[in-house]
Amino acid sequence: MTVLADDTALAAALAETAGRLLLALRDSALLTGKALGDAGDRTANAFLMAAIATQRPDDGVLSEESVDDRSRLAKRRVWIIDPLDGTREYAEARADWAVHVALAIDGHAAVGAVALPAQGLVLRSDAPPPSVDRPARPRLLVSRSRPAPECARVAAALDAEVVPMGSAGAKAMAVLLGQGDIYLHSGGQYQWDNAAPVAVALGAGMVAERIDGSRCIYNAADTALPDLLICPPEYHERVRAAFG
Repeated sequence: MTVLADDTALAAALAETAGRLLLALRDSALLTGKALGDAGDRTANAFLMAAIATQRPDDGVLSEESVDDRSRLAKRRVWIIDPLDGTREYAEARADWAVHVALAIDGHAAVGAVALPAQGLVLRSDAPPPSVDRPARPRLLVSRSRPAPECARVAAALDAEVVPMGSAGAKAMAVLLGQGDIYLHSGGQYQWDNAAPVAVALGAGMVAERIDGSRCIYNAADTALPDLLICPPEYHERVRAAFG
């Protein structure tokens, strides 16, 4: 057994391997629809939970797909995972879904990796993608099924192009990759939805915060963390002004 001492390398390996498992399951064509999505959630979660228990047995874990072990609240280091972010997109054979693996240390999303398996990418908090030129008219990434009510107001204020996209991780990473410029969400999220995207975004020098401007706090007793803004620093003041 190989034990990875570096936390970010471990997060990336976990996310990448879970992504390969999910692709293999989908490519088998033995399941479709909701059955495929449910199997994907269970398969990726079982692998991640077992691997973290082996690689970091003293750390806590918070997963969307496991019963919350509240002993995590007494730990400084807690892995926060979403084994399959965008189950609907995954089951529909789309590419805009992700695997999230983050390590919160003292409530801060310190380490993270977001795999985009269908796109062949793993983005990690210690290796930001190259910077990109941003258009004069920003692109606002919103949920394709549940766009935040605030998005219409922000889009109008910025004269932004609204781009619907699937999972939270896919939208957040699209900002880093230059496929969009602003990710705004207020329709309800949990810590596992945004811990890894926030860690990776912060590592790339992006603004990643609550929409009221406060810091995202992780390993809280309440797993809800309902809203998020990710954007390059040059858009930050304009987005904040759009909220009035």
